[in-house]
Amino acid sequence: MGTEHLLPLFLSLVIGSFIGLEREINGKVAGFRTMALICVGSAILTMISIQIGGDGSKDRIAANILTGIGFIGAGVVFKDGLNVSGITTAATIWMTAALGMCVGCENYSLAMEGMALTLIVLFLFDRVLNLLTRQKEHRSYSIHFKKENISHEIYSKLNELELKCIKKFETKDDNKIRLSVNLFGSKEKIEVFNRYLLESENVKSFDSFL
Repeated sequence: MGTEHLLPLFLSLVIGSFIGLEREINGKVAGFRTMALICVGSAILTMISIQIGGDGSKDRIAANILTGIGFIGAGVVFKDGLNVSGITTAATIWMTAALGMCVGCENYSLAMEGMALTLIVLFLFDRVLNLLTRQKEHRSYSIHFKKENISHEIYSKLNELELKCIKKFETKDDNKIRLSVNLFGSKEKIEVFNRYLLESENVKSFDSFL
């Protein structure tokens, strides 16, 4: 490999490292080294695809990069009850691969602009979101009823408190009814809902987690 490949390799390493640094700072499973390798690997595969494909099918290898990256992205998405984590990291992996492909086909300006926008989204948008929702809270509940199904009463209470019900599931195991809901609303109203559940005679138990 000649020296003409040093620039794209170095640039892809820098782009992947900057994006990976943000993930590393936030303690994500795909961090500094992972993002750097994904970006460099995507750039190399794109360059090889261009060389092997010639004038006829330069994209025959590069076209499958994002498909392969999907398997890595799927590995960082975790589901715990109603909560799903890792989606942003998976999207970041996909974006990092796309930037590596930009470098591999020598579209350096697009790669740098894409990196800048990605870092803005990762660093700035998270802080803007926290600022906008600092008085709001996401809370997941698993509510067990004693005998009869009183989910209609729960929904009425949620409407009364103006708490947004994002997801809801009702299940029945061994004649025990369980309602699972994912709520979004003010911290004060969520506390009121907690007191309602504690005082309800028909609620056997409930679990609440962020």
